[in-house]
Amino acid sequence: MFNLTPMVKNLLIVNLVVFFLESILKMDFAATFGLRYILADSFAPYQFITYMFVHGGFMHLFGNMFALIIFGNMLERFWGPKRFLFFYMVTGIGAGLLYATIDYIETSAVSNDAMAYLADPDPEAFNLFVVQHASQYYESLISFIDAYVENPNNPEYISQSRVFVQDLVGRIENVPMVGASGAVFGILMAFGMLFPNTQLFLLFPPIPIKAKYLVFFYGAYELYSELNRSQGDNVAHLAHLGGMLIAFIVIKYWQKNSSKFY
Repeated sequence: MFNLTPMVKNLLIVNLVVFFLESILKMDFAATFGLRYILADSFAPYQFITYMFVHGGFMHLFGNMFALIIFGNMLERFWGPKRFLFFYMVTGIGAGLLYATIDYIETSAVSNDAMAYLADPDPEAFNLFVVQHASQYYESLISFIDAYVENPNNPEYISQSRVFVQDLVGRIENVPMVGASGAVFGILMAFGMLFPNTQLFLLFPPIPIKAKYLVFFYGAYELYSELNRSQGDNVAHLAHLGGMLIAFIVIKYWQKNSSKFY
């Protein structure tokens, strides 16, 4: 069905092999190869590369590989396999680095506020902590917070609040990021920049759209989703935006230095 270019084909094979090996061996590759919080004990520098080849499930893998096939083939034909692979790795690693930087800033803020609360717990401080760092749980905690406010010295409420704060920090620090989405969104950005008026036909809804508008829509959606993150949303929108940003910078650099390979 698809006339795959060499590097797109190789990337597809590597991702599929990793996915099926994980399934056959019944191992959690994300625990070792996913990108961790950089101050976590489980962090390792190689994760900036390996996270791109591990996926959380089949639909995650399918979505990324489908986009790689649709947009990557044309880019590889335009650039050649070496430049395409270079671009793929740079956008993927760059997305990981940007994500890790922002994750460090955000997680450090949560950790510092958690340490301050654990050292001196009180209802107002707990309410503020939840509002600032766990707003998605606020509605489910309203009754507890009200009871805590009415009984600020109750050791059971203090203990429960401590457990919640410690568990939240632990979840934030120990959730790995996986998937090729950073590199794939970089490919999408490159496609939109190099072939802006190419007509694409969406499946849902089934309408034609120019590549430049599709890129703008995805970028706006990812930014909105990050700024208005809903409960249960574990998508690394920052990595997607990071891949697009790195792709934009690389393309602009290449356009200004067209005589250089990369």
